[in-house]
Formats: sequence, structure tokens, C-alpha cells
Amino acid sequence: MITQRQHAISLIAVFLALALGVFLGSGFIGDRVNALTGTDRDKIGTLQEERDNLSDEVSANKAFTSAISGRLTKGLLKDKSVAVVTSPDAAEADVEALKGLVNDADGTFAGQIDLTTNFVQDQNASKLRTVIDQSIPAGSQLRVEYTDSGSRAGDLLGVAMLHRDGKRPASDSDRGTALAALSGGDFIEYSEGTIKPADLVLVVTGGEMGGNSGAQGRTVGRLAAAMATRGQGGALVGRSGSAEGGSPIGVIRSDPQLGNAVTTVDDVEKDTGRLTAILGLGEEGKGRSGAYGSGPGATAVTVGAAPVE
Repeated sequence: MITQRQHAISLIAVFLALALGVFLGSGFIGDRVNALTGTDRDKIGTLQEERDNLSDEVSANKAFTSAISGRLTKGLLKDKSVAVVTSPDAAEADVEALKGLVNDADGTFAGQIDLTTNFVQDQNASKLRTVIDQSIPAGSQLRVEYTDSGSRAGDLLGVAMLHRDGKRPASDSDRGTALAALSGGDFIEYSEGTIKPADLVLVVTGGEMGGNSGAQGRTVGRLAAAMATRGQGGALVGRSGSAEGGSPIGVIRSDPQLGNAVTTVDDVEKDTGRLTAILGLGEEGKGRSGAYGSGPGATAVTVGAAPVE
């Protein structure tokens, strides 16, 4: 049993420890503050000034991009319809901003399909291929060279949703059947009745995929490339890091054949990257693909900029 004397000693020890801590702390902090004189204080002031200047510069750049984007993209996607496909890690803010820019460029939004986590998981690849093979629209064929699940899914969605060279996509009934099959397998999500035929596809992904992500980056990247070739073109856009290693844009840029099939933009979290995505879609409509941003494999910062050396 703890006696009153022991209890009192414990309380005194606690108060002494607190007092000692306050004394030492105040002395330490005071010494440090007093030491920051002359050159040190000047350095801190300079750093704060540089921070404020950078903040002002960022704000000015955002304002400039916002003001100029409408003039740069006005009419760029006129008479073009754009389907949007998102990977599970795509940021909603990016998706909504891009859809708004498509509208500003006089393009038509043809609907949005969201890939689920089940779609990109390696263990579901065999099941996904089975669903795809059972959902091919009547009279259509998927490319025999596409054997991986990402490419086959992109080819199926391209056949069902996109058109080029005057050829129409699958009928409304066949398109509905294919989408319903993928949705029933918990591979995609979409609002029924909202998916319309499109000229171009815009695939939106997130940032860097780590080493434990398996083939997720390859699946998304190959889907984008395969789907774009069924229409008049397309763009795969992601955040900083999306061009690294096995991330979706990294997969595209490491394969020349895939890189020629779809435009990539690796900084879509920035206003400039979002603007570049729309400019890239405009180039795709003219049969030209590019690799834009500041990540590995980018050939220019944006459309029309000098090549990266």
C-alpha cells in the first residue's frame, strides 16, 4: 500500500521535474534566440522573403494560366466528343477540372467510366479476359496480338465506344451489353445511359505506383494505348510520379509502339498540365502524339514548347 509520505514524495518529484524542464527549456530557447543575431537573422529574413516571392509567383502563374487557357483552347475540340476513363487512384479534382476544360474547348463530354480496384489487380486478370471475350459486339473482332487483360479491355471499350474514319462504334445495344458485363464483374463503374459514342478518349490516372503495385501500371497504360487506336486518338494523363518505372505513363514511354499510340502528360495536378492535356487531345485529333511534362521520357513541357534536352 502507498503511504501518504510516499505519495507526497512522488508529487514533489513530479513538480521538481516540471520546474527543471521549464528552466532548462527556457534557457536553451533563450540561448538559441539570442544566438540568432546579425547574419543569421538576415538569412532567415532572406529565406522568408524568397518564400513570399515564390508564393506570389505561383499565384501569378495560376492566374495567368486560368486567364489564357480559354483563348488557347477555344474551338480546339469543336465537333469532337471525349470519353473519360479513370483509374482507381485518379484524383477527382483532376477529373472534374479536365471535364470543364473539355467543355471550354467546345468539346462534347461523352460520359465517364471508372475502372475499379478489381480491374487492376493481377489476380483478377484471367477472370477479366474471360468477361471481355464473352462481351465482344456482334460483327467485331479484337486484335489477336492483344493478349494481356489491359490491352484487351482497352480494345473492347474502344470497339464499343469510339469511332474513326467515318466508322461508327458498336450499336447502343451492343455497347450496353459490353459495359454491363464489365460492370457485372465489378471491373468498371458508370451511370447507365450516360455513355455515348466518342471520337477521343482521355484516361486519367494518379501518381507513382510503388513496387508492390504489380502490373497495375501496365494494365492502365496498355488500356489507354489500345483504346486510343480505336478512335481518333487519346491522352493518358497523370500526376507527378506517373512517368516513373512501372507507373502507367512510364510503361507507355518505355515502349515506342505504345508511345506512338497515345499522348501522355505527367503533371496533371498543375494548371499547366491540365491545359496541356487539352492541347494534346487537339493534336491527337490531327494524328499527332506527344510526351509532355517534366517526368522521365517527356520530350517537351507542353505542346509547341522546345524539346527537352
